[in-house]
Amino acid sequence: MTEELGFDEFAASRARRLFHLAYLMCGDWHQAQDLVQTALSKLYPVWGRLRRADGEVGIDAYARKVLLRCYLSHRRLRRSSELAVDAFPEEPSIGTHEGSSAALRLTLIAALRQLPPRNRVAVALRYLEDYSLEETAEAMGITVSAVKSLNTRSMVRLRAILGPDRTLLLQD
Repeated sequence: MTEELGFDEFAASRARRLFHLAYLMCGDWHQAQDLVQTALSKLYPVWGRLRRADGEVGIDAYARKVLLRCYLSHRRLRRSSELAVDAFPEEPSIGTHEGSSAALRLTLIAALRQLPPRNRVAVALRYLEDYSLEETAEAMGITVSAVKSLNTRSMVRLRAILGPDRTLLLQD
């Protein structure tokens, strides 16, 4: 399938999944759309080489890595221009899983927003995208021990944010 998969088909079939990951990382609907567009625009010029070299799974992993780097780069550039607001806008639903409720998803997203960007990315890749420790470390450009440290601190922080009633959600 990969040999026949053109860039347009790849973008159409993967954009939603990339958007969900981007939204979990940044917590902003419009920024997530921008990040996906930026990541796809960076993939387009190298598409022929990627398709020949990596296969479908490798292209998906590479696309997520490009998305992650776009997000981290955007965070570094935006740091001085962020404005604090006193109320959060209504948040869109980011997808459904059997047995999950909108309230639960919104609670988890609000908790994720309170983590620093690198911690949020580590949690999103490790627990929401099911990356291994090694894959997360490679995608983030850090060591496995740094991923473990980020995830441990992030989970402690999320448990504190969610309180005792919600800590069952975060069982390792």
